[in-house]
Amino acid sequence: MALKITDDCINCDVCEPECPNHAIYEGELIYEIHPDKCTECVGHFSEPQCIPVCPVQCIIVDENHLETKEQLMEKFQQLNEDKSGQ
Repeated sequence: MALKITDDCINCDVCEPECPNHAIYEGELIYEIHPDKCTECVGHFSEPQCIPVCPVQCIIVDENHLETKEQLMEKFQQLNEDKSGQ
């Protein structure tokens, strides 16, 4: 499952640096999460790092991008292969 940021986002900038996959970025109006890069921190941490730092609890599961833990781990591995140029 990828996560998403709702319209309740207040652009506080605290979530972006927490993302180890650089999936969170500043959108036109609010921060957004690129679903192809979001692994819910699988491969890095046991829990998503952006959710607990969000002061308005606007980061939720994106129902349009549901994935199993195994799929998230595969995505993590692919992202890391892409970074290393393999």
